[in-house]
Amino acid sequence: MVLAQLGGSISRALQQMSNATIIDEKVLGDCLNEISRALLQADVQFKMVHDMQSNIKRIVNFDDLAAGHNKRRIIQQAIFNELCKMLDPGKPSFTPKKGKTSVIMFVGLQGSGKTTTCTKYAYYHQKKGWKPALVCADTFRAGAFDQLKQNATKTKIPFYGSYTESDPVKIAAEGVERFKKENCDLIIVDTSGRHKQEAALFEEMRQVSEATKPDLVIFVMDGSIGQAAFDQAQAFKQSVAVGAVIVTKMDGHAKGGGALSAVAATKSPVIFIGTGEHMDEFEVFDVKPFVSRLLGMGDWSGFMDKIHEVVPTDQQPELLQKLSEGTFTLRLMYEQFQNILKMGPLGQMFSMLPGFSAELMPKGHEKESQAKIKRYMTMMDSMTNAELDSTNPKLMNESRIRRIARGSGRPVSDVMDMLEEYKRLAKIWSKMKGLKIPKKGEMSALSRNMNAQQLGKFLPEHMVKQIGGYGGLQNLMKQMGSKDMMGGMGGMFGRDK
Repeated sequence: MVLAQLGGSISRALQQMSNATIIDEKVLGDCLNEISRALLQADVQFKMVHDMQSNIKRIVNFDDLAAGHNKRRIIQQAIFNELCKMLDPGKPSFTPKKGKTSVIMFVGLQGSGKTTTCTKYAYYHQKKGWKPALVCADTFRAGAFDQLKQNATKTKIPFYGSYTESDPVKIAAEGVERFKKENCDLIIVDTSGRHKQEAALFEEMRQVSEATKPDLVIFVMDGSIGQAAFDQAQAFKQSVAVGAVIVTKMDGHAKGGGALSAVAATKSPVIFIGTGEHMDEFEVFDVKPFVSRLLGMGDWSGFMDKIHEVVPTDQQPELLQKLSEGTFTLRLMYEQFQNILKMGPLGQMFSMLPGFSAELMPKGHEKESQAKIKRYMTMMDSMTNAELDSTNPKLMNESRIRRIARGSGRPVSDVMDMLEEYKRLAKIWSKMKGLKIPKKGEMSALSRNMNAQQLGKFLPEHMVKQIGGYGGLQNLMKQMGSKDMMGGMGGMFGRDK
């Protein structure tokens, strides 16, 4: 993902601070300078970075810290909180309700990926049981209606537009009225964009807004827009009541931080991030899990929700039972690879569970990683039931390995690689033994039933040490609260190899 470099820079700065023998003002200053440099290079607005640095220095006042305080933990928590504050306007956006008609209007500059994002938004809700519809009120760009029509047809979402009518206000009003009569509960209006911010664009947006009376206006921001993001977002906010932001094109080489500055300009939350061209490359944006993943801490609760979303309901109890038993077979690895391939973008999934990402998901090589998973599955197709269900690695002797290689048409070295991957994941899986797995929406139950000793099993020794041992970990769990603790710290399960 585009922000991986930023996350890596911040993680390295925190690690350097943790490696210091004594934490003093110089060490803190060096750490904050590195983080600030990384944020500025990612095109985050200078004032936001400066304010963050000042706030952290005010919180971490060495003169006021009594002896015995874990300075590393206090600094890390302050950085986490300030990054969250930077991306959180402090107020939620309007949330549509299933079964009740809501009109959502999309605005943004031409080329920001607005039309595709409209369809992704509709498709996301359609998969969750909504009845969405699309209205093309973009009469400025040639081919806009064709693009929306093609996307809508592919995803089987009803749409409305016109090749002859040139008045976007009339089209928008007619489309909304039609889909209200058809009892659609999510009517999405795609509006015109321009290459530049023109008075005509803002006047047109205002008129469409008056005609359709949207419950929510979503500003679509191109992730590659850089430092211009703040001013452009502000201009849109002054013209129409922007209530939420979606950042697109976060899969490329753009720095992306500038687009996140749009939160400050519009005082509206980012609700989704577009991470690719495909319909499922569309990620819900939740500040704390996002910052956790940015800092390399993962998002355990997000991963669990994905399991509940993708794994068939009748298979969930069995999978979660096996997870808590800590027993990992090649058949189980095969099944989880099948589920992972269904879960959408591999980078998104693996960033939620860092233990899986280290070997199998090299940065920037998603297609190769997907191909590797499919190769592993082909090799496992050539195994016997006894081999797939065994937990004894000695069963896989040389003759069996050669037979599997011949049967799958792969070299012996590939089979060896696959077995090494199995051993690595089996080691991670074994650490889940005895863990109480919650049902969907019950992540807090997991943290209530877990003490610092249990959580510490999943963390690398150096990490437990830098937090201040099990005592420091217990305090951190209390401070962050159960939900935040599992959202932030939980994703680090499995990082210790």
